[in-house]
Amino acid sequence: MNKDRRKRIQEICDILEEQLAALEEIRDEEQEAFDNLPEGLQATERGQNMEECAGDLDSAYSDLESVRDNLVDILER
Repeated sequence: MNKDRRKRIQEICDILEEQLAALEEIRDEEQEAFDNLPEGLQATERGQNMEECAGDLDSAYSDLESVRDNLVDILER
């Protein structure tokens, strides 16, 4: 891979790092908001939606992290 393509991939990795940090913050906030609900409200539709969103955000974080890791692997070749 040439220098220009490596540089562009590194720029994407840098952007992904920033976005991972932002996504992690949102995920943690959503999980904390759910955790702070009284048990009775956690069982409601709203509470279940919050918990599901936190789980989906966690999945999205993991997926994005995998993309970043794959790109880093490419750069290390």
